[in-house]
Formats: sequence, C-alpha cells, structure tokens
Amino acid sequence: MKLDDSAIEAGLQELQGWSRQGNAIARSYKFADFRTAFAFMTFCALAAEKMDHHPDWANSYSRVDVTLSTHDSGGITARDFKLASEMNRIAALLSE
Repeated sequence: MKLDDSAIEAGLQELQGWSRQGNAIARSYKFADFRTAFAFMTFCALAAEKMDHHPDWANSYSRVDVTLSTHDSGGITARDFKLASEMNRIAALLSE
C-alpha cells in the first residue's frame, strides 16, 4: 500500500542518508573502492531478491546510487523502507 506524505517523512527520519525524490526514496553510497561497492551491490541484490523488491541503481567506481519505489503501488511503500534499512545495514558492515 502506498504511503502518505506524513508516513514517508516519518520513515525518512529513521533512515540515515535517504531523501525523497518524487515518488521514490534515494541515496548515494560511497565506498573505499570498486571492490567494496561491488560487494555491497552483491549483498543487496541477494537481500532484494529475498524481498522480491528490486532497486533501480547505478555504480560508478566506488559510488552506488540507489532509487527505491514500489512500481506496482505507484509510489513509496513500507517495502521501500524495509529494503533501504537493509541496504544501510549492509553498507555499515562493509565500512567497518
């Protein structure tokens, strides 16, 4: 179910680094090198597949830009926040 504006703003308060971009939430991750950025994408791909929720993303060397939206619902849903939270968790593990 698509979230209303107040629920989206509340969700963003809980997610470090994420912001709203229209009908999506987005974040850029910066890693030490390409290998770490690629590892991040690999771990996130496995998590996304388990959630049956797949990100729009791009990689350029050590940076990964991510945009999440639930296309079937026409906007931002709890699924987006769940995957964003998992991505932050993975990024934190790889940055230790």
